[in-house]
Amino acid sequence: MSVRFGIIDYGMGNLRSVRNAFEFIGADVVIVERGEDLAEVGAVVLPGVGAFGRGMEGLRSRGFVEALERHVRQDGKPMLGICLGMQLFAKTGLELGEHEGLGWVDAVVERLPSAEGLRIPHIGWNDVHGEGPLFAGMGHPSAFYFVHSFHVAPAHDGPFVSGRTEHGARFVSAVSMGNVHGVQFHPEKSHRCGIQLLRNFVALARGA
Repeated sequence: MSVRFGIIDYGMGNLRSVRNAFEFIGADVVIVERGEDLAEVGAVVLPGVGAFGRGMEGLRSRGFVEALERHVRQDGKPMLGICLGMQLFAKTGLELGEHEGLGWVDAVVERLPSAEGLRIPHIGWNDVHGEGPLFAGMGHPSAFYFVHSFHVAPAHDGPFVSGRTEHGARFVSAVSMGNVHGVQFHPEKSHRCGIQLLRNFVALARGA
């Protein structure tokens, strides 16, 4: 089934590399700049690099909060959140103050714990112990590229957690909730495993 993938532009992060990665695997992809544009796509990608509060402000100002609730949560369109995009699924973010998130995951986005000799932000390659269809066709664990200082800290250990990574302490690096998926790492910068993950998401969306 043919599916058009809409990459959300809400003023956070470089959209070009994400778009290029989807085009590389043959996906029909467009940039969407307003919430109403989600009616024209069959699947949604929410990338992002930056602060939680600014991310939510960008989504609100362009009408995406209500549109995501309607098209993704109610109508079931497949969605992939990348880095900040996954963090915004949480109820609350604590970066530069306390900010309300989308509230799809009972979690708080908080700073990674610091320890002697541990680099924060967490930048570079690290192993993801992933499970589920998003990680099909790759080794366990698999290496992905990270750039972040904050992480999703769930209120409880639920079945929505689909990936974990160690950086001083274990943190959630992927989530899956039916049609909604999120990854803390950057698949568009993660070479073979990243491309495989995007292929898996495209296959999931086409089969939805």
